[in-house]
Amino acid sequence: MTGLQARLRADLLAARKARDTTATAVLRSTLAAIANAEALPVAETALSVDGPIAGATVGVGATEAARRDLSDEDIRGIITGEQSERLSAATDLESHGAGEKAEQLRAEAELLAVYL
Repeated sequence: MTGLQARLRADLLAARKARDTTATAVLRSTLAAIANAEALPVAETALSVDGPIAGATVGVGATEAARRDLSDEDIRGIITGEQSERLSAATDLESHGAGEKAEQLRAEAELLAVYL
């Protein structure tokens, strides 16, 4: 876990304790995006056809999945993507007359700017 990822987790805990629903939602979704980026594709050869369940793996550590190690720069790229998604959605919502929701998305994007 990088320093930036640890900071995001610590800030999530603080937001939860403060009952800040907006910060909690933003940080959770950002951490989920980071977790998704860490996941490696499942190799077809890793699946076993032996045993009582077709496609199940057997043995100690069989359920462990390899994870990719992301750098702080990789994580900043993910945060930038999350921020740009929110700003784009805010622009779309505003053009459709949903100004209040657009402002909320802009506030979420602003919260993410702290980590860049």
